[in-house]
Amino acid sequence: MTDEQLAERLLAAGILDAGSLEQVRSYAKSRRTHLCAAAAQLGIAPEADLWRVWAQCVGMPFVDPGDRTIGDDIVGRVPKAIAIEHRVLPVVVKNDVLYVALDDPGRSYVLDDLMFVAGGEVKLALAPPTNFARAHERAFGEKKVDGARGQSAKALGEEDADAPIIRLVHKTIEEALVARASDIHVEPFESSVRVRYRVDGVLRSVAAHPKNLQGPLISRLKIMASLDIAEKRKPQDGRIQFRAGGRDIDIRTAVLPGNHGETIVMRLLDKEAGLKSLTALGFAGDEYDHFQRLIQRPNGIFLVTGPTGSGKTTTLYAALRELNRPDVKIITAEDPVEYNLPGINQCQVRSQIGLTFARILRAMLRQAPNVILVGEIRDPETAEIAIQAALTGHLVFSTLHTNDAPSALARLVDMGVKPFLVAASIQAVLAQRLIRVLCPSCKRPHDAAESELRQIGLSPDDAAGSTVFGPGGCEACGHSGYLGRKGIFELMQLDDEMREMTFRREPTMRIRSYAESSGAMRSLRSDGARKVLDGTTSIEEVLRVVAAE
Repeated sequence: MTDEQLAERLLAAGILDAGSLEQVRSYAKSRRTHLCAAAAQLGIAPEADLWRVWAQCVGMPFVDPGDRTIGDDIVGRVPKAIAIEHRVLPVVVKNDVLYVALDDPGRSYVLDDLMFVAGGEVKLALAPPTNFARAHERAFGEKKVDGARGQSAKALGEEDADAPIIRLVHKTIEEALVARASDIHVEPFESSVRVRYRVDGVLRSVAAHPKNLQGPLISRLKIMASLDIAEKRKPQDGRIQFRAGGRDIDIRTAVLPGNHGETIVMRLLDKEAGLKSLTALGFAGDEYDHFQRLIQRPNGIFLVTGPTGSGKTTTLYAALRELNRPDVKIITAEDPVEYNLPGINQCQVRSQIGLTFARILRAMLRQAPNVILVGEIRDPETAEIAIQAALTGHLVFSTLHTNDAPSALARLVDMGVKPFLVAASIQAVLAQRLIRVLCPSCKRPHDAAESELRQIGLSPDDAAGSTVFGPGGCEACGHSGYLGRKGIFELMQLDDEMREMTFRREPTMRIRSYAESSGAMRSLRSDGARKVLDGTTSIEEVLRVVAAE
């Protein structure tokens, strides 16, 4: 069942009209939720009415537990631990069939487990979430809060599961997911603990907790990340497995000792939303065709450059998904493995046991791969092995921390790689940044002055016939004027002249000048200007990400 089919049913039932449907769609997209939950959260329609229509759409019976008490003989048909783990509630037995309620049809996969433990025929029914939660708590005496895997209410103990600090941590993470945050920053100061979310690349303050919560809050997060709570003098890195809204969220956690206590930054990785296609990343037209041709080459190195958080790994994953076929063997070396890619052999770097990028790369070559991904070239040894792999017939993808595409060539030479090896092995370099996309619900035409256009390399004639937009502000985008991000790209393909310039170790600025004048590369600023003219983003956003030239 698609959202469109559900929308048609809601319209036909008179629960939504055309105006409210657009509002619900916009809200659902911004919160990454489904239409019924969005309509309920906005208060447009009662939960029971919405879930009744949803049940009809997915072909499930509808049940509303309400305030009625369910008999112990029925509740006992499903073990308490299973009911809590799977978030289900036995409600009634009819004709020897046990009907078990849940509040999300997306979890219908639990049916097999339930039939096994119930020892008979089981059918699933859909219940509205609020009444379902109340009935579930009455039946099993525990509140189920999505949280760290292995840290369920039962594992923590009933008293601990309801501890205020645990509820605070769960609420913080869940609200960050609803706000589409990529990071959560917990920062202690002299008299308070500040919490900030990074949404679409921009930090915003969301809370300032009393200083007395600092110790319990930091300790709770370190426990969830399997870190040493007694060690407060050294940086630590860990990982939290969190489940929210039926989705698995991987949270990379970094702890840094500071002047007023330990600062924690948590990177939220949504395993469902994180994998994107090349077009969803912002590739279009000739640029998309050019990129496709480059990644189809049989050998050579393709580098993606940019600062931390610029989407390099996401771009490489999108490229690997394009190449992933049964007749192609792909192996990756990553630190860490952020997303699982079906059909691809992924290796996790473990420096503490000597399993480095270089060591994995050497072992990879004995596995006869067609395509290799090295998460990052950090040292001369890794760089030289990657180049040797490219020269012996492998297609190698990797990332490098440089500000633009031409600088990648000089960076490799500075690492100690011989210039003739760099010139012979590098096929192309892609530099990228992420820019915020204007909210489609509230963006508005902007009368750009000539000076503004000049800052992004446009003349009034270039902008003639195109409408330049600026940010507005509405509920869907959190009144920021922007909703989501896309990439701007600087794709440089090496030709014979650039290889000669690299071999002669000519300055980066000269290589850049040649690449732009010969048409071999379009700058980040130029790609940003193109996305301004097609209404994707604003001038001020391009200037925020890429300095005016």
